[in-house]
Amino acid sequence: MSELISPCISICKTDPVTGYCYGCARTNEEKKIWKNETTKENWKLENLQTIQTRMSGWQLETFKESYKHKSIHGISLFKKDLQSKS
Repeated sequence: MSELISPCISICKTDPVTGYCYGCARTNEEKKIWKNETTKENWKLENLQTIQTRMSGWQLETFKESYKHKSIHGISLFKKDLQSKS
């Protein structure tokens, strides 16, 4: 199994009500845990599943599409779009 990449899809703004990021639905604490080099792949896999349960509709579809693109190409769709406009 290859190393899991961060679920960040470059839409980084926290919902003041839920405390979840609009892009990836992680809490600030979960973002810190992802960045910690000692965090186990098991935790990351479980967290990926957890954050997707926090999403629905267009948010979930957008996340899945962008995360898949990032997994294959190393860059989120949002960042790719920004680069193509500059």
